[in-house]
Amino acid sequence: MSQSGALHLSTGLQGKNIDKDQLDSTVEQYAKYHDLHGGDEEFRKSNYSDLVKKYYDLVTTFTEYHWGQSFHFAPRWHGETLRESIKRFEHFIALQLGLKKGMKVLDVGCGIGGPLREIAKFSSAEITGLNNNAYQISRGKELISLAGLSEQCNFVEGDFMNMPFPDNTFDAAYAIEATIHAPDALGAYREIYRVLKPGQYFALDELCLTDKFDPNNTKHRDIKAEIELGSGLPDIRRTRECIQAMKDAGFEVIFVKDLAEESECPWYHELEPGHFSLKSISNSRVGHLLTRAIVGTLEFLRIAPKGCNRLFSILQTASHGLLMGSREQIFTMTFFVLGRKPLKESEI
Repeated sequence: MSQSGALHLSTGLQGKNIDKDQLDSTVEQYAKYHDLHGGDEEFRKSNYSDLVKKYYDLVTTFTEYHWGQSFHFAPRWHGETLRESIKRFEHFIALQLGLKKGMKVLDVGCGIGGPLREIAKFSSAEITGLNNNAYQISRGKELISLAGLSEQCNFVEGDFMNMPFPDNTFDAAYAIEATIHAPDALGAYREIYRVLKPGQYFALDELCLTDKFDPNNTKHRDIKAEIELGSGLPDIRRTRECIQAMKDAGFEVIFVKDLAEESECPWYHELEPGHFSLKSISNSRVGHLLTRAIVGTLEFLRIAPKGCNRLFSILQTASHGLLMGSREQIFTMTFFVLGRKPLKESEI
């Protein structure tokens, strides 16, 4: 996190959708869902909608400022910038689905529509973004208007566990690090299967635990809890659980790949303690300490609303958990599955 990012966070710009007087209580309510603050998995799953809404209410504008308008990771080549890798991955999704002009496509859990806009421009397909967060939809509509894509793209507010679409509506669907927020993968995938036309494809990009995760290992459990807290997750599924849920939902699984295994440059390269550059100094330990000091001082002086320092700690928890999980090889950022809805039920 950069020092300018710290100022952006602390002055409350990340929460235009949250009253500054409510920031501290919102952070407190969100934190209590998680194991590290007395919550548990069942509590998160039974309240997943509120959990996810609060998470994105808190982090959306800051994430856009610091990370970009596409809220996801991507395999990265040497010499490639983060933004370039994200754009290339979105093109990969479009190519896997065979998108073209005239196709009606569903973006499941679309955020503020970064991938939606890029894929629409790349493929000329018509894309509908589904999201349960009103602020993100409002921001997404602003961005598609600025991009001149209002006739090609739209947003619908709704829950991907109970979609507001008729059966067999879409020619293709994709979910980029979105159904990780689902309390039940099978339920989410079944809804996607329902609204997809027979014979068409669904591309899934998911954050997952690998088979190296040991639930009896305290360090592994702590890393998982950090990722859940920092990323707004009810739980984290194993890769094989995602594959099985896709099959159980009715999909024919066409292709499966942990894309992180072939990534030339690990996404966390610039977060490594041994890596130094002027560009990455804000991610160093010194940078973290300085950023925390700025956030704490601005909150103490009441320039920033109360709760910013605690929100910063949650974001740092996410960074630490994701980094440690990747180092330990118990976690993957880009697990990709391509599924096809059979033309007839007898094909399953």
